[in-house]
Amino acid sequence: MCLFVSYLQAEQTERLELKMNNINDLNIEKEILPLFDYSLNMFSRNKILEILEKPLQSTNDIIQRQNILKGFSKNQKILKDYSYTVLYLNEVHFFLNDEKIEDLSKKKLKYKLFASKQEKIRYTSKLNQLVLFFHRLESKYFTRLSLEAFPKDYASNIKRLLQFLSNFELHKFDHIIREKRLKDNHVIELTEKINDLKRKELIRPFWEDFFLFESYLSISFGITKNNFTYPIFTDNSIKLRDFYHPLLENPVKNNLETNSNVIVLNGPNMSGKSTFLKAVGLCMYFGHLGIGIPASEGEIPFCDSFSIEINRRDDILNGYSHFMTEVMNLKKVVEQATNGKKCFAVFDELFSGTNVEDGFEICKTTINGLSKFNKSYFFISTHIQELKSVSNGQIENYYIDCELIENIPTFTYQLKKGWSDIKVGRILFEKEGLNKMLN
Repeated sequence: MCLFVSYLQAEQTERLELKMNNINDLNIEKEILPLFDYSLNMFSRNKILEILEKPLQSTNDIIQRQNILKGFSKNQKILKDYSYTVLYLNEVHFFLNDEKIEDLSKKKLKYKLFASKQEKIRYTSKLNQLVLFFHRLESKYFTRLSLEAFPKDYASNIKRLLQFLSNFELHKFDHIIREKRLKDNHVIELTEKINDLKRKELIRPFWEDFFLFESYLSISFGITKNNFTYPIFTDNSIKLRDFYHPLLENPVKNNLETNSNVIVLNGPNMSGKSTFLKAVGLCMYFGHLGIGIPASEGEIPFCDSFSIEINRRDDILNGYSHFMTEVMNLKKVVEQATNGKKCFAVFDELFSGTNVEDGFEICKTTINGLSKFNKSYFFISTHIQELKSVSNGQIENYYIDCELIENIPTFTYQLKKGWSDIKVGRILFEKEGLNKMLN
């Protein structure tokens, strides 16, 4: 009963954490998962997705996961060709978890003399698959790992995997199967071993450890392939060197170093503000997953709440407009910051859905108000030129550069400090001849 209550409490806590973080605009399953998904089966893929959807709750947890993933990198020579027949995995998983497996040691003679040919073929084929699959994992990968490369806590997970596999005496039975000598006595012995593991409730924990192992391996492949780096955690500053949006084919890299907790980003349309905000958001978010970030170097503060609003949209379910959706999202962030949460929030083109006068007044109030939460960090993009005058020690202005070459806007996508006064809209309007056409 206590275990059940604990399980429910853990589920409720997990749901609360997911609700607290507003990360829909990161498009984790469609955009982020493919960066790290080198899995061989749906179980490991689901585990990777679970990891990507849950920021860790302390710097100790983050450093622990970083060190686990570094352990996989140190074992790269052994694991780089990690593979198996996926059909065997699915068959063995189903056999151990869902099929009825009798303990034949309790009816040896009856099985030998009276079991149908069909039943004997079923047991023999299933156990063949189990032994061959597990023996490959044990001999080719798990026994060859350098456990010293992993943190002690996680090394014990791998030891549990090895202990589970050792119950099957895989070397002996692999040899028997390859010599085509798996007899009734061997089948009886193996079913006894399986039922002993079931009685000890060790089968489900084995799969949990196994799929977690594979998810970490897959993520480590993604970090290596994308040349991501592990950030370090500091107080009261953000430092990102050569960071970029990892989904772009030829991304422009930028640097950001700030002690301010409110960054106001400005610049003309099409200059790359949203891409910049998403790149910063991914660096911060990936860092809190304990995985590498798309940058050559990173120093970031710890935050325990995320709200990343990049693509504004109506909340159809609740009947809110763009503007009201922004108001409610901002309110949630402010409530969390007021309650002592260390928030990281991104607001793309904040309050552009209302009239210019209202937009200026409430953006000004928002920027000044957010600057008071000095343990949180806020990135806000805007087109409202009047906000240029809003500043204090906690607020910094940046813009994405745009050059005019022969009166044609050329976007460099480079981050610069200050404010952009280029009005691309008027230029493009004139370039397309609309002034003449309309006048």
